[in-house]
This record gives sequence, structure tokens and C-alpha cells, in this order.
Amino acid sequence: MNQNTDQSSDVLKPLAERQPPGLSIRATRIEDFEGLSALINLPGFRAGTLRLPYQRPEQTKKWLESQGPNSLSIVALIDGVIVGQAGLHPYSGRRAHAAELGIGVHDDHVGKGIGTALIGELIDAADNWLAFKRLELTVYTDNAPAIRLYEKFGFEREGVRRSYAFKAGTFVDALGMARLRC
Repeated sequence: MNQNTDQSSDVLKPLAERQPPGLSIRATRIEDFEGLSALINLPGFRAGTLRLPYQRPEQTKKWLESQGPNSLSIVALIDGVIVGQAGLHPYSGRRAHAAELGIGVHDDHVGKGIGTALIGELIDAADNWLAFKRLELTVYTDNAPAIRLYEKFGFEREGVRRSYAFKAGTFVDALGMARLRC
């Protein structure tokens, strides 16, 4: 069996079989702001985002407090420590059928199934509870592991956004990706 087939079959396994031991997922809470601030300030986590370095915990708390009532934000924890965060942020009006997906995993826990578990939970909510037809995201073109993860869940490349952001002293491209539910 080739690697792509193995990855695809992994998505079909029950979520509990794909999670690392001790992993739990729950809704984000305001009191998570310090743990989330520590997470998003990690170099690897931040490298995949548009965030600036040294985000203050107060900024994270304000971000948590400002999330709309229709946004879904979850965290992954191992032994009570936040090791991942993900969310769905719906659009409104004529784009009410769509939401933006964002995700990040702790630098020391990348490749351990946390991203798979988080995206699995978001897609379940999007498909079975929120009736979203379209999920979309943006990912830097140099983030091959993330692109493979998104493709494993049915996200397709829709286009390249050239010189999308300034990162590590240079302008970098990003992919626009989306998953459509038939």
C-alpha cells in the first residue's frame, strides 16, 4: 500500500484511534488566554500564521473575548496543557454557507495526530451541526506537512496568492484551499 492510501485510510478510522494518548479536545475558554498566548508565541506555530512575535497575553484575551457568537474555537490538551488550537469562523450574508478554518499545533507536538484530531472535530461540526457547504483556508506554500493534512481531509488547491505575506525577512506565497461538501 502506498503512503497516500495509508493516510487516506487513517482519516476513515474512528477519531479515538487517531488521537495521541491523553489527548482531549474541548471548547476554548476565556481563561485559556495565557496558555494560548504561550502556544501562539512559539516560533513554529507563529511561522504558519500572520501573527507578529511577542503577542501579549492581554491581546490573546481580547481576541478570545471578541469572537463572534457563531465562531467555533476549540483547543487540544495533553495532561491539561494546551497543545493545539483550531477554529471555524463563519462568513455572513451571501457567504453564510462558508467558513474559514484556522489551526495550529504546539511546536513539540507536530506530527503526532493533534492536527488530525482538531480538523476532524471541526469538519464534523461543519458538516453535521452547522451545515457549511464550503470550508476555506490559507496556508503558506512552504508548509508541506500542513498542505498534506488539509488534502487528506478533502481540501483542494484553488490558487496561489503571490507575495501574500512578509515572513522571516522575505515575501512568501500562500495557497488558497477549500473543501466543498456536496
